[in-house]
This record gives sequence, structure tokens and C-alpha cells, in this order.
Amino acid sequence: MHQNMLENYLNSLLAIQQFRDYCPNGLQVEGRASIQILISGVTASQALIEAALDLHADAIIVHHGYFWRGEDPCLRGIRRHRIATLIKHNINLYAYHLPLDAHVELGNNTLLGKKLGIIEEGRFGEQNIAAYGHFPESVSLDRLDALLSSGLGRKPLIIGDPHKPVRRIAWCTGAAQGYFEEAIRLGTDAFITGEISEQNVHIARESGVMFISAGHHATERYGIQALGEHISRKFGIAHHFIDVENPV
Repeated sequence: MHQNMLENYLNSLLAIQQFRDYCPNGLQVEGRASIQILISGVTASQALIEAALDLHADAIIVHHGYFWRGEDPCLRGIRRHRIATLIKHNINLYAYHLPLDAHVELGNNTLLGKKLGIIEEGRFGEQNIAAYGHFPESVSLDRLDALLSSGLGRKPLIIGDPHKPVRRIAWCTGAAQGYFEEAIRLGTDAFITGEISEQNVHIARESGVMFISAGHHATERYGIQALGEHISRKFGIAHHFIDVENPV
């Protein structure tokens, strides 16, 4: 398929015009026109690019791409090396950030909720990216720990009363610790996100609502993988998801 056809399809599918984002969504680095082999991954690191080279990829699609708001725009050092590698080997780089977090079928938050068996009730937070809902039955801390550990392949950090059952829950993948107090106002028993800040510990203890840090990378693996698989099925091109290990 043609690079522009893929970009137009993804831009429409993920409704990128509806979002105010911290980076450009779409084709960030232009490569060859024809795409037959697609690689997906969470972040456009050098390791992911090298894996794409080994698989003779024509395009890479990621959740965390380049050109973030507020960062130095100069192409030097690590940034130059990454982009130079893509250009040298004529590989397209597509990136979708908030539109992928929010998508109701392929999005990170939708898929994390399904993986944990949560029944989603609604959305909240900036641009309605975060989600809230409930478990069919209350779960213990041990059960929730096991669900996250098995589902994400990473043991979470849980701050809160270990004896308190969890029924109502809010979540937002990645670095969404700033939504914790809004999740508390929704009457939840726990909030799951990828990262934790110092103040979240005190707020969890004083509010009685658990704060669960399950890993930024770990919580955001599934949207980009599902998106790559969707493209592969729809357009009949080869797809490989590359999970570059990241403990954060």
C-alpha cells in the first residue's frame, strides 16, 4: 500500500483532528512510497529502529514518536542518530499519541480495561482520555495484584489499604498521575496509571483510594499492537510487533 494511503486511513480512523496533542500525529518521517512490511512498537527508540531494519520493514508505527512540544528542535546526538537511520534506510515513521490512548476500540485505555475485566462506564480527564468503571464483583488487593502482574507482565506498585476491596475503578495508561484527584471525586476505590509521583502517595493514604502504578511502557503496549494487527488484516500487509523491554 502507499504511504499516503496508510496515513490518510490512520488519521481518519483515530480522528486526530479532535485532539490537542503534545506532538504531531501522523507521518513524522517520510520513507519509501510502497509499504509491504510494517513494524509496531511503543517508542521510536534506536533499538526499535534496528529491529525494523533486521525485518526489512518499510514503515514503523509507534505511540511515542518525535518532535514533542517544548523539546529542543535541533537534530543532534540521539535524536539525529535515530532520524538519520530512518532516512538512510528510507523507512516511514508514523506516530499516534493521544488519539491512540482514547480510541474506543483499539485504544490503550479500552484494551487495558478489557484485559483486566473491567466494565467501562465512561470517560473523564483532559479530552476524555481516562476511563472509569467497575468490576463485576469486588476484588481483593491480592486478586488485583495478580490480574495486573499476569496481564502486564510486571508487578505493580500499589499504595493503599491492602484489606480494602475494590469494585469501582478508574484508569489511564502512561503518565496520568495528575488525574488521581479527579478519579477520587468519581467515587472510585482505586486508580491505575503507568507512573507515580511523590504526592500521589500521600493523597492515596489520606483519601483511602488506592493508587496503582503499573508501568508506563507496560500499560501502553496493547493499543499500538492492536493497531498494527488491524492494519495488517485490513490491507493484507505483513506486521510484526516489537516489544523493546522497558522497566518504567
